[in-house]
This record gives sequence, structure tokens and C-alpha cells, in this order.
Amino acid sequence: MKKQNDICEETCLHKEVTEPLKNKLLAEDEVNNVAEIFKILGDGTRIRIIDALFHNELCVCDIADILKMSQSAISHQLRLMRTTRILKQRKEGKNVYYSLEDQHIKDILGQCINHIKHN
Repeated sequence: MKKQNDICEETCLHKEVTEPLKNKLLAEDEVNNVAEIFKILGDGTRIRIIDALFHNELCVCDIADILKMSQSAISHQLRLMRTTRILKQRKEGKNVYYSLEDQHIKDILGQCINHIKHN
């Protein structure tokens, strides 16, 4: 069986493709912000929280019950996700309710799920 090589065997630049592309790439601060979001999303517990919030706004107590974790552990995860604008919160009386920040977060999760379920 022939070993597949992951690099070009011959150097050839396609300037007609690469030069226009250079002006379309994300700025460094945008790259860092996207990487930070993916870093936050790269945790199973946080994905489970987002999955629960995908369906309904929930208070910390509800999330802790659903995930069978302590409120303090959930609160720590929620704080991380709130600082990256993945989640938003609202206070009602003595309870704090969380929901996804916006449709973009639902779209990201939905696309990932579709990708995983495809084939």
C-alpha cells in the first residue's frame, strides 16, 4: 500500500489564487476571538449545557439537575460561556436564568450536529 504524502512533491505557487485571498482572511484579533469561542466549545460539559439551553431557557438549578452536577460547577462553566458571549443571563427574583446569546450559537451547534449525523 502506497503511503499518502501530506505535502506537495513539487513547489508551485498559484498567485492568481493566493494574492486575492490574502486580503479576505480574518484579521488577527478576529482569529483570536474565533479561537477563544472554539476553545470554550471544546469541552463536553459546556456542550451539554448548550444542548440543554438549545431547547429552553433554564436556571442554574435546572441545569445542575439535568447534568447531575453541582450548582457551583455549573456556575463556573456558565461564567466562562457568558464572558465569550455564548450565553446571556437574566435575573428573576432570586433565580438566574440562562439562554443562548443568539441564533448564531444555535446555528453553530446545529451545523456540528448535522455534520456528525451525516453518514
